[in-house]
Amino acid sequence: MNLKKVFSTLAVLLLLLTCSNPINGNDKTLLWKVSGNGLDHASWIFGTHHLVPLTFLDSIPGIQEAFDKSEQTVGELDMGNMGQMQMEIMGRAMMPQGTTYESLMSEADRAKLDSILTSLLGIGLDQFGGLRPAMLQNLISVTLYQQYYPTLTDGVGLDQYFQEEALKQNRPVVGLENTDDQIYVLLEMQPLERQAELLACMINHPELLKEQMDKLQQTYHAQDLEALWALYTEEDPADPCPSTKEEKYALNGARNEKWLKKLPTIMADKSSFIAVGCLHLPGEEGLIEGLRKLGYKVEPVH
Repeated sequence: MNLKKVFSTLAVLLLLLTCSNPINGNDKTLLWKVSGNGLDHASWIFGTHHLVPLTFLDSIPGIQEAFDKSEQTVGELDMGNMGQMQMEIMGRAMMPQGTTYESLMSEADRAKLDSILTSLLGIGLDQFGGLRPAMLQNLISVTLYQQYYPTLTDGVGLDQYFQEEALKQNRPVVGLENTDDQIYVLLEMQPLERQAELLACMINHPELLKEQMDKLQQTYHAQDLEALWALYTEEDPADPCPSTKEEKYALNGARNEKWLKKLPTIMADKSSFIAVGCLHLPGEEGLIEGLRKLGYKVEPVH
């Protein structure tokens, strides 16, 4: 696999890999209706999983009706300009000049990383060595996910599908973030040393990654937001590679806070179909509870 193809794949997948009383117990659904608080027309929020097939939508009651009633589609990112996105990723994914994996990882970990990259992608650390550890971690994760679950239809994820359908119907597409925002969170937020630490841990515990992927698949297909939130937030004493609370907040809660400042204006302007990663919906800091605190009625669609 050449580097151009790698970046093209990641432009679609990498940037969007992110799914108590806020959910009300047994309301197992990924689709929620937002109304009240002065809205003339309802809007809807749908929690996506960026690596499931489009056929999954057949299991979501009311989703086609909700999409058809909306006047615009809202996503984490406006995916309309993929060429520009690829260029930005390529520039920002590179390590600072003078920084090498020799200074970030042990010889044994470098050898294992080289072996895994070569096995998965046909290219080793000699060519990938200029990329940030976070980039390699996401690249390995996405590649393994596609091997374990070869589910994507023509490479189109749910988020991209809804945006493309909106454009076919001459509806606006609104991004809650820009490419710069997402690249920062996924590739630059953590120091390189921390990125290398997490990368080394992942390649030394491949069974953990598969276990986490299996649990994510099961809970998402069960449309169980509470279980998804528990997977993300609960600390496992046996986890050798835990994320810190600060890292989890930066990836999820902090972004939700920014989106909750934008969504009232967006929904007041037009009835909106809002499709974002499922983990942005549940929890005290999630969009469902956040919109309720702002005075909206947010109810499950069954």
